[in-house]
This record gives sequence, structure tokens and C-alpha cells, in this order.
Amino acid sequence: MNTETVDISCELQEETGFAYTLSLVSGKYKMIILYSLTGATPVVRFNELKRRLGKISFRTLSLTLKELESDGLIIRKEYPQIPPKVEYSLSERGQSLIPVLDMMCEWGNVHSNDPLN
Repeated sequence: MNTETVDISCELQEETGFAYTLSLVSGKYKMIILYSLTGATPVVRFNELKRRLGKISFRTLSLTLKELESDGLIIRKEYPQIPPKVEYSLSERGQSLIPVLDMMCEWGNVHSNDPLN
């Protein structure tokens, strides 16, 4: 086995910038939720997010939103009224991640039609 490969793979498993970023966006819905909050209406209510994402369960959406909030990527604003009103938006930190996600999309668009080797 190549020594460089071992060093790189060990590095990726440790606390690197790559590993940290990946930990923030890994998961089936996190990137989709972040993109949903960059649209024409940057403030979105829970049920609207649920409609945009389709088959996600209420529990999964709720847990994922809590994770994104605890990571400082989204802002949750709760209004004291009945029925409860909660809105979600991107934080500055979350907004700074969008160019990275955009670059991933661009790469996918360019390479999605590449023939497999």
C-alpha cells in the first residue's frame, strides 16, 4: 500500500477542515434544506419546507433542522402565538456555505454525463 495514501486517509478521518465541513452537511436532507432556504423566500415555515422536500417525515425534518440550528447554519425564529408560528432562515454562517454547495452542483452538472471507466 502506498504510504501517501495511508497518510491522506488518516488525515481525512481526523479533525481536518474537510472532515468538519463534511460533518456539517452530511445526511440525506441537510444540503437540500440549506438550498431550500436560499430561494426567493429566504424565510420558510416548517410546513412549507416539508412540502418542498416531499417524502421526508416530520420527525426527520424536525431532527435535521435542530442539527442545522445547533451547528449555527440556520436561524429558528419562534413567534409566541396560537397556533405556534416558527420560521427558518439561513444564518450568515449558513450563507457562507452556499458557494461550496454551488461548486458541488457545478461539478456534478459537468461530470454527470461522463462515461464511467
